[in-house]
Amino acid sequence: MSSILRELGALVIDADLLAREVVAPGTPGLAALVEEFGPGVLTPDGELDRPAVASRVFGDEAARRTLEGIVHPRVYEEIQRLEAEAPPGAVVVHDIPLLAESGRADSFDAVVVVDAPLATQVERMVRDRGWSEDDARSRAAAQASREDRLAVATHVVENTGTREDLRRRVEEVWADLHAR
Repeated sequence: MSSILRELGALVIDADLLAREVVAPGTPGLAALVEEFGPGVLTPDGELDRPAVASRVFGDEAARRTLEGIVHPRVYEEIQRLEAEAPPGAVVVHDIPLLAESGRADSFDAVVVVDAPLATQVERMVRDRGWSEDDARSRAAAQASREDRLAVATHVVENTGTREDLRRRVEEVWADLHAR
């Protein structure tokens, strides 16, 4: 959805991309992760071994919270910097997969939730990311429930149809966001 909004003229701040940047080789974020979780979280090239970290934290709530405590504040600092650099009048869209979990949904003018049933989400994670069904379900279970995500939404974009259906709905939401 954010790629469609970007095409329509939004300034998109992608939290997942920022989460990768704040733990890139040579960053304080990566150093903090290594200090907390040990050198086993690194690839031989010195990059963060995301699958190793995922397998470590997605069954251990305390470890996941520790990871989030290292990464999330750094991402938030980058978000603030990018917001400050936005041109006047820009529609700034934050692509934040864990917004409902963060407790910050009320700090935005509008919250757009892209929604699909769990079975559809799992099917897509298995197909598009190559995860096992168990891994996909574990990731989904570690996140806010569908009900919790919908509860913070000012706009819901159903994503069970075609790419064209998704685009039509996103264009409707864009018209509303742009009018604000």
